[in-house]
This record gives sequence, C-alpha cells and structure tokens, in this order.
Amino acid sequence: MCYSATSREIVIGLTISRCHLLERKRPELIMTQATEHEPAGEDHAGHSHGLTHADSLRGVSSSRLIWAIVLNQLLTVGQVVAGIYSGSVALLSDAAHNFNDANALLIAYIARRISLKQANERFTFGYRRAEMIGALINLTLLAIVGLYLVYEGISRFFEPEHVMGSVMAYTAILALVVDVGSALLLWSMSKGSLNVRAAFFHNIVDALGSIAVLVGAAAIIWFGWNWVDPLITVLISGYILWEVYKMLPQAMRMLMEGTPADFDIPALVERVEALADIEEIHHLHLWELDEEHTALEAHVVIRKQNAEQMEIIKQQIKELLVHEFQIEHSTLEFEFADAAENQCHDTRVIPEH
Repeated sequence: MCYSATSREIVIGLTISRCHLLERKRPELIMTQATEHEPAGEDHAGHSHGLTHADSLRGVSSSRLIWAIVLNQLLTVGQVVAGIYSGSVALLSDAAHNFNDANALLIAYIARRISLKQANERFTFGYRRAEMIGALINLTLLAIVGLYLVYEGISRFFEPEHVMGSVMAYTAILALVVDVGSALLLWSMSKGSLNVRAAFFHNIVDALGSIAVLVGAAAIIWFGWNWVDPLITVLISGYILWEVYKMLPQAMRMLMEGTPADFDIPALVERVEALADIEEIHHLHLWELDEEHTALEAHVVIRKQNAEQMEIIKQQIKELLVHEFQIEHSTLEFEFADAAENQCHDTRVIPEH
C-alpha cells in the first residue's frame, strides 16, 4: 500500500509517484493538473500546483531580447570593419565575442519561448529545463571564445602590429553604448533565469571589455604602446573564463537533477524523523526543477495502527518541508513498519539505482 501527496499549490509540474503510475485509466489527470490553476491550499489527486513558470515570465516583454540580439549583431559588423581597418586584434576579438553574444541571446530567446509551453503528458514538469539547456550552451560558447581570445592575445605579443588608436577608441565608445543598452534591456529578466543571466553577463563582460579597449586606445594614441592591445585581450579572456568556471557547475547540476548547492540532507532527515509517529524516512530523492523550485520524493515509514493519522502526518511533513527547507513540491509514499510486504528492498536514505 502506498499513498502520495504534496503541499500547497505553489509550483507547476507533477512528481508522479508509483501509485499514480498505476492509474493508466486516467490519462487526462496529468493534463488537468498541469494546466489548471487553483487557489493555494487545494489538493488534487495528492498533488498541488499554482503559478506556472510561464506565468512568471509573461510579464517580461520578449521584444527586449529581440532588440538586444539586433544591437549585438549590428555592433559585431561594425567592430569587424573597424578591427580590420585599424589593425586592432582587441577589436576583432571583441567582435567575435559580440557575435557569440548575439548567438547567446538568440539561444536565450528560443529557450525562453520553449519554457513558456504548458506541461503535458509527454513533459509533465513542463519545459522549464529548456532554459538550463540554453544556459549550458551559452556558457560553453563563452568558454570557447575566452580560450580563443587568450590564443589571439598571446600571438600578438610575439607578432606586434601597428594599431590605429583613434579608430579603436571611437569603436570602443560605440560598443560601450550598445553593451550598456543591451544589459539594461536584460536586467529585469536576469534575476529569475540562469539562462538570461548568462546572456546578461555576456553584455556586462562586453561593457567592461569596451572600457578596457578604450583605455588601451588612449595608451596607443598618447604613448604608442601597441602591446597594450594584446594585453587587454588576455585580461578580458581571463575574466571570461573565470566567470564561466563559476556559473557552469550550476547549470550542469540542474540538468543532472542534482541536490541544491549546500543543502543539508542529513538535517532534513533528522527533522522529519523527529516528528511524532514517524519511524523512518528513506528512498529520498531531492532535486532542482529550476532556479526557483525544488522537488522531493521519499518513502515514509509509520506503524499500521497510525494509518488513520496518515493525512495528519503527511501535512505535518509537508509544512515542515515548506517552512524550514523551502521545498514546495513533494511526493510522499507511506509504508507500514510492521508489514513486511510493504517494505522496500533498499531502505537507505539515498538508494542505489
């Protein structure tokens, strides 16, 4: 015997327990729960759901991403022309970076559009992970560009060339304006999306790069220091690679359905097992649906004489998960401690698969 349920209706998506997998005669159940929005506190078939990820993004205009894409593409063309004309490898490298940014923004836009799609029988959690895929692609491309910039910068140290500082300076000023404008367009969207935040970071790095190029252009104009051009290139690329190193693990952890960073599973188990009438909790899975939502499924062992109190025990656990651990989506399967036929073969907290 097993029973499953979740807490208040806060997040979209369903964790289908073993009990629900037996309900093959009700295929409409998933569709109904994935698309309807009821007031918080009403449970349906043991699960809860509320404001969807799509709803949380509808207030943000997609035109901002489109404008940012167009601006970065135009800037790329201008930087390529100016870089070839002036002989500045920093401008050419920045052009390659901006071209990558435009592609990153395009990926962000496509991923965002996909993530707005409602959940269905094929994707019962919806398409929110599309943004994580977009973020991983963005960060991977950014790492490639960073490595390329290192190569170009080092090469110029050994083969220095004359650089037209004035053209370099004017182009850097134009690039700075475009980069800041693009960053402002993405700012409000970057707070709740790792994917858009990765694209936003692209533009921040570009703006810093444009400032560095402008300073380098001044050094070339006033002092004739052509070596500043490759130096700036190497510094910018090093900063890019450092930020990729910090952001990439987060995207990979979510795609691998990893436990949120710094989450204390032993503390969670201890708190749940400290509740009255609970013998044990095991077969626990905890993962991030996206940046804002965490899901949990677990087996809870109680004594058969407490079967009538199961709903009360369930709600106690769910309230604990929500208020102390911010886990708003949970699936609980109950087992009886004195019924051997209901016991799992693997009773460890984290089971092997």
